Amino acid sequence: MLRTLFILLWTLLTTGYFTTACVVISFISKSPHATHKIARIWAKGILLAAGIKVKVNYHAEFDPAKNYLYMSNHMSNFDIPVLLAHLPNHLRWLAKAELFKMPIFGPAMKTAGYISIDRSNRRSAVRSLNQAAKNIKEGLSVLIFPEGTRSRENAIQPFKKGGFVLAVDAGVPIVPVTIQGTWTIMPKKRFLVKPGKVILEVAEPIETSGYNRKTKSDLMEKVRSVIIQSFERANKGS
Repeated sequence: MLRTLFILLWTLLTTGYFTTACVVISFISKSPHATHKIARIWAKGILLAAGIKVKVNYHAEFDPAKNYLYMSNHMSNFDIPVLLAHLPNHLRWLAKAELFKMPIFGPAMKTAGYISIDRSNRRSAVRSLNQAAKNIKEGLSVLIFPEGTRSRENAIQPFKKGGFVLAVDAGVPIVPVTIQGTWTIMPKKRFLVKPGKVILEVAEPIETSGYNRKTKSDLMEKVRSVIIQSFERANKGS
């Protein structure tokens, strides 16, 4: 319990500090990457405070110099700092609109250029996907949780199709990303945080040029299959 309270206090203090830094940097720097660098430092600090060690496995065909549409499974609140700290690209991510309403954290996300998506509002969701496609075409990578929300159990949920519409429209390769270990550290609806090890598997990019809106379901199943297989391998090895 004391560890959890320490992590919560540390997160609040550092989020406030880095939120202020993001706002200041956004006024004095024209670089779209400056605030993301700050977010990366914030994420590494949270992982260090929580006692979380991350092992990253990159596929040989993955090129960190290219921009991608990353799609990751979603197990825990700690998925976000794990991905921010360890994915190499300057990325933006789509997150549910509720997160942007949170004190301190919400403004930090908005300042960093992350994209709010309200899945209950179709028109708003389409605008968010269009913004993500624009970011990709401008040379930024985008991260999506295709499950839509954190899993209630240590398993991969069904995927939603919106991200795959974005993928075929933007024509950018998808990189399946698998996180294993964060659910044990802090599952959904549990307040306590346990230190632990996380495995982050960055798979081979999947080209989307051969797919269109009519065949996006085939693409979705291919990506989901890669993530499930990687997740099961990691579970067996843990």
